[in-house]
Amino acid sequence: MIEFKQIIGRGTRLYDGKDYFTIYDFVKAYHHFSDPEWDGEPLEPNPCSKCSQNPCVCEPTTPQPCATCCNSPCSCPKEPCPDCGQFRCVCNRKKKATVKLADGKARSIQHMMVTSFWHPDGTPMSAQQFMEQLFGKLPEFFKDESELRAIWSVPDTRAKLLDGLSEKGFGNAQMAEMQRIIDAEKSDLFDVLAYVAYALPTKTREERANQARLEINANFNAKQQAFLDFVLAHYVTEGVHELATEKLTPLLRLKYNNSIADAVSDLGHPNEIGKVFADFQHYLYEEAA
Repeated sequence: MIEFKQIIGRGTRLYDGKDYFTIYDFVKAYHHFSDPEWDGEPLEPNPCSKCSQNPCVCEPTTPQPCATCCNSPCSCPKEPCPDCGQFRCVCNRKKKATVKLADGKARSIQHMMVTSFWHPDGTPMSAQQFMEQLFGKLPEFFKDESELRAIWSVPDTRAKLLDGLSEKGFGNAQMAEMQRIIDAEKSDLFDVLAYVAYALPTKTREERANQARLEINANFNAKQQAFLDFVLAHYVTEGVHELATEKLTPLLRLKYNNSIADAVSDLGHPNEIGKVFADFQHYLYEEAA
């Protein structure tokens, strides 16, 4: 009987616009749990104070969302964070944990961030376990930092490396998640690998693009520079996958309004365009002097 009354009690909870509720009692439980002291005809509710009608015929108003948190009702905290002093705390995005890998060097991860990685057998693992597993597999793909740079600087060898990593369980989704974990979402996937493998500091894609422009301006003509600047803008916005060989034709169509003939007129024979597209990428991944 107590549970039955609780079920009915939930129906009696009021909110704006709710004037009644319906119980579907397929087994006639109300007979079994009859309670004269509690049951009975409902009391007539008082008429609405605004329209004086019962039931109320007022137009329901939709609460406006809070200008700060955009929620209705407002979900803003009532007190500022004692650490950062902000009502919308930014501490959690800054707090990091240190992970020491087998080489003895420490890496930082955002330990407050919730994420799920998975072993090949389907069991979950933490971000630290994923990083440790990635660290252990990377020597199968390159022996040192120089070889990583050389592989990553060429679209075709980079694609083979990414395919190999994906086969080992380190696909695009997992690598993008690792970018988030090490706070490198605006960086290149190269930076993720270099950070995990050698604890190298990360750079943003914009920093790499600015670094490359100096060499581009010195080694390519004005029309090639204009096209490569267009490519770099896509790279900064979208990521390293914009530098894949199969992206060249779509980028040319975007730049030249679907006219490959105009692209050839500006940039030369298709083979030469392909060489320009591949060669400039070396400047993105050169080691800083």
